[in-house]
Amino acid sequence: MINTHNKNWPSKLPTSLEIPETTLCHNLEVSASRYPNKVSIIYYGAEITYLRLYEEVNAMAAYLQNLGVKKQDKVLLYMQNCPQFIVAYYAILKIGSVVVPVNPMNVTEELKHYIQDGSVKVAFASQELHQYIEPLISKSCLEHIILVTYSDYAGEYKNTPNVVKMPRITSNLPSVINWNSALNQLIDQKFPDVSPDDLAVMPYTSGTTGKPKGCMHVHRSIQANTRSWALWCPLTTEANVLSSLPLFHVAGMVHSMLVPIYVGATMVLLTRWNRETAAEMIEKYRCSHWTTISTMVIDFLANPNLPDFDISSLKVIEGGGATLPDAVCDRLLDFTGINFVEVYGLTETMAHTHCNLMDIPKRQCMGIPAFDVDARIIDPQTLIEKGPGVEGEIILNGPQLFKGYWNRPEENEKAFVTIDGKRYFRTGDIGYYDNEGFFFMIDRLKRIINASGFKVSPTEIESILFKHPAIQQVCVIGVPDNRKGEEIKAFIVLKEDQRRFVSPEDIINWTKKEVAAYKYPRIIEFVEELPVSASGKILWRQLQEAEWKKISKLL
Repeated sequence: MINTHNKNWPSKLPTSLEIPETTLCHNLEVSASRYPNKVSIIYYGAEITYLRLYEEVNAMAAYLQNLGVKKQDKVLLYMQNCPQFIVAYYAILKIGSVVVPVNPMNVTEELKHYIQDGSVKVAFASQELHQYIEPLISKSCLEHIILVTYSDYAGEYKNTPNVVKMPRITSNLPSVINWNSALNQLIDQKFPDVSPDDLAVMPYTSGTTGKPKGCMHVHRSIQANTRSWALWCPLTTEANVLSSLPLFHVAGMVHSMLVPIYVGATMVLLTRWNRETAAEMIEKYRCSHWTTISTMVIDFLANPNLPDFDISSLKVIEGGGATLPDAVCDRLLDFTGINFVEVYGLTETMAHTHCNLMDIPKRQCMGIPAFDVDARIIDPQTLIEKGPGVEGEIILNGPQLFKGYWNRPEENEKAFVTIDGKRYFRTGDIGYYDNEGFFFMIDRLKRIINASGFKVSPTEIESILFKHPAIQQVCVIGVPDNRKGEEIKAFIVLKEDQRRFVSPEDIINWTKKEVAAYKYPRIIEFVEELPVSASGKILWRQLQEAEWKKISKLL
């Protein structure tokens, strides 16, 4: 086990942690009993106390049981950030069921995969997305939808997004029930016993085979990172957290929801990212902590009105997804006096496995392994462990590690390796660690694009593009982008009889209708042919390396 980082370990923190032998729901119960009248959520001017949050969780949990949801059944969460997301999340866990959080940018065909893969019968969905999910009631195993209206919980904030101000709509389908109707039904509340080793949350991650895979996390693995970040950050009851990252994503879920509830802090919740609103909320509610991504930081600092706001309450700005360029780090430090703290993690590890030091973080650095994490570098072919300064694949063992991919035994075989009798997850990320034990990522072994923190499978996008009648061959890669980390580019060979009739804009506009907004390629290049190996495989890495070299010269 690499332990050279211990000499840089914060002096007041232990190097090992006990994981609570309780569930995530117990965290909310404790905070609600300790601080019943404390504000848990601020939502565009409206305030929700911990007691109200806890009572609504119990009421919705009882409704789910009455609907027929049983222990370990999977329930879909398909909405943007809102108080109902948090209530539904804990209500699902309260009855021992499993949260399946999905990106609200997904459209019908993508949703169908999650629903069928997890045998999902009940879903929570926000009303602006109902057009995508309602058709699946007749085309999948989905039986019931609980429809969420953001404006039911929003206050009178002057710059509330239009999607949040939308009045409540009703559905003609009897299997679609309004949130308030579900919440206000008086049902006996008797809940099953739930173990810390029960399956709790199953977020999906894009895989090299194209179809997203469910990562099985039990209460214990999520509690590990919840307690870990609460101590490392540190986050206290007095903190006000700007929750702008999507809560369906593990970083936002853990750092911006689970940890604040664990300590009894206040969440200032944004449904949509808006740099002006973010600055206003920081000033008005004296936000102290902000988990974010590089694209948000860049946009936040680009606001010409930023000097008009008092954001001096901010103490911690941290996040991952993509490294923050030096120039942006400098601007952030100059304006706020705060160093951006980069962390590293994956869906398979329920957010962070590596954390930078809070006071003196290294830039463009993953950080050092978190509490009880055994991180190593190996040769991806021979599996031989490498020493400091030598590049190889990053492998991980730790208490936050998932149990495996849902219904993917073959993928599980590939995902793990046993070394010295210990089971490690193969991240597919190429990196190294320095003489001080700090880890750095430089490449990916897996074929995955990281666009603004969202993982995109090129294989999945290629399979969609092949449906276009004009496309003969296609190869999708990630290219450098200062704002998003990576942008999606597609090299396309058109069918000969279509070459005069199809433009790159036509392909982009067509693809927009087929996939979530973060997945469609923004750059299309028509080529005569694609490079292939002797066996006929498209050499995607050759295209990507050439593109990165070309763009790097321009940056």
